[in-house]
Amino acid sequence: MHFSPFLEDLALVLCVAAVTSVVFRRLRQPVVLGYLLAGLIVGPYTPITPIAGRESLETTAELGVILVMFSIGLEFSLRKLMRVFPRAGLVGLIEIGAMFWLGYSAARLLGWSALECQFAGAIVSISSTMIIARLFAERGVSKKLSDLVLGVLVIEDVAAILMLAVLTALAGGEAQTEGFLANTAGRLTLFLVALTAGGYLFVPRVIRAVARLGSPETLLVAGVGLCFAFALLAQRAGYSVALGAFLAGSLVAESGRARQLAALIAPLRDLFAAMFFVSVGSLVDPTAVLEHWGAIVVFCAVVVVGKVLSVSLGAFLSGYDPSTALQAGMSMPQIGEFSFILAGVGVSAHAISPALGAVAVSVSVVTTFLTPWLVRVSGPLALSIEHRLPKPLRTFASLYASWLEELRRGKREKPLRYQLVGHAAWLALDVLCFAGVVIGTSLYLERLVSAFDELLSVSHDFARTLVLCASALASLPFLIGIVRLSRALGAELATAALPPRPDGMPDLAAAPRRAFVVALQLAIVIVVGGPLLALTQPFVPILYQAGVVLSALAALAFSFWRRANDLEAHVQAGAQVVVEVLRRQGDSEGLTLEDVQPLLPGLGEVTPVRLGPKSVAVGKTLAELDLRAKTGASVIAVTRAQGEVIAPTGRETLRALDVLALAGSRASVQAACNLLEAHEVLRV
Repeated sequence: MHFSPFLEDLALVLCVAAVTSVVFRRLRQPVVLGYLLAGLIVGPYTPITPIAGRESLETTAELGVILVMFSIGLEFSLRKLMRVFPRAGLVGLIEIGAMFWLGYSAARLLGWSALECQFAGAIVSISSTMIIARLFAERGVSKKLSDLVLGVLVIEDVAAILMLAVLTALAGGEAQTEGFLANTAGRLTLFLVALTAGGYLFVPRVIRAVARLGSPETLLVAGVGLCFAFALLAQRAGYSVALGAFLAGSLVAESGRARQLAALIAPLRDLFAAMFFVSVGSLVDPTAVLEHWGAIVVFCAVVVVGKVLSVSLGAFLSGYDPSTALQAGMSMPQIGEFSFILAGVGVSAHAISPALGAVAVSVSVVTTFLTPWLVRVSGPLALSIEHRLPKPLRTFASLYASWLEELRRGKREKPLRYQLVGHAAWLALDVLCFAGVVIGTSLYLERLVSAFDELLSVSHDFARTLVLCASALASLPFLIGIVRLSRALGAELATAALPPRPDGMPDLAAAPRRAFVVALQLAIVIVVGGPLLALTQPFVPILYQAGVVLSALAALAFSFWRRANDLEAHVQAGAQVVVEVLRRQGDSEGLTLEDVQPLLPGLGEVTPVRLGPKSVAVGKTLAELDLRAKTGASVIAVTRAQGEVIAPTGRETLRALDVLALAGSRASVQAACNLLEAHEVLRV
């Protein structure tokens, strides 16, 4: 009996993958690495026979991509996107913009072509959903951290789908046509709207009707059939099959039967996902890895350092405490399945060489090995770093979340979005105009230089200098507009959270508001700057871009440091007010904390908590207790049982029945109370 080559290859690949996955499971490493090793073993670059056929590996890999993307789509819905976008969206935009720019810049420094640089930027922008989800399941991380990281991964998945569509067109040579960006965006939008709108009317109804039959087998066949049908439609439209499979999954998710279908498809998905990773591993040429070891080291550093910093900064600016923000950053420094898909598209379309695909796989292997260790040390490292932050920064970090909380829950006559839409529209226009001037100057530089040369009869170099100076002057108003409007947006948001006192009364919220404005301006500039850098980086020398970025960040950092010091003085003054109020609590005519709360804007809710005799805090100093680092709440006053009230310095030993006045956001104060109450601490 004769077996087809496909069956022989399938048997070989699955047997080798089974052995390597068992080995890596016993070593407590991600089984994805085992699949990559299996691909290396059966691939054409290892002198071991028999070798699996390239065509068979590509076929099974494509099946794996389709089913993995369909499964990701099942966990995605528009409702879920709207739920996670306000905070995770900010983190995702900052991280993707920064990583795309870093990846593109690193590739340019290595001398890669423009198209390879664009693929490199996209590849390093996306973290691995599979690896992170499995690590979190094994370690049992907190729900706050899990929700943040998984929310950012949803944003990354959406961005990866868009980058996949654009890069597919780039790899097909469409970038040579005039109006490429407009044509690509228009075609992609039309395709997505047509397929999504038509599918929304059809797919959920079909899935619900099939599910009512009560046959899991029929539901599985119907779901997978729709998955491959949408994948084929996407391919016929000139896009990746991954895009169609993802859309099919997201439309099926709207039927309300996504969880049921996901459980049915999981074994099939896992099987072909393993085949996909084996196929990726087979692309690794050990000779090419040795030849490009420098690029592998560079991109490993870019992925680890860039993702830790960008995710941590984005998480903090979106309102998470520094410890959670850093843990989120240290959970995501790896590239995974979407990066493999992007690399596979580039290699199959001959847009990037197989050697560079091997570099991407090698970076993934190294960063995947590092991820469990980084997750393990992220908690202690976050506390250690927070201990070493200057006091003004620690104070700002503990209060920043409370200002965002006030912004979200504030009651206004008009929704805040109506007040901001004008500023946001003008900001977007300035960004587009600035990008247009930069890109236009780059594309038509030689024509403009020739025109100046003929018009003014000057040398070529002098004409080039004139054109560049004119371009700089033309773009300067838009750059100033970006800075001015980002500050106006920040001021609008800060005023909504910390409104000034009525006319004629001292503005006690001035210092916190100024610090909040600078922080919001920094967040807006970073969010806007990421896409702007991504648009203009193919047309601007790296050193010029880096100079502008570093100058802008340095100016904002200097302003931020000044405002943080002003905030520290404000908090110290507020602490003295709280101390005086607590000293007079025994006086029937004295003020209470509730009475004085309006006089302390920017400090969050000041909540008194009494320590019980068996509290773990008794006998420790505030520095040893480290309440701010663990919960984000600050202790601004301590009342002794004998009536003595002190402004804490961190060196005082806490005693039973001491009353701690906690300041911060509701979430941080509640976390501190929960920590203390777990040790028989009584609320006042």
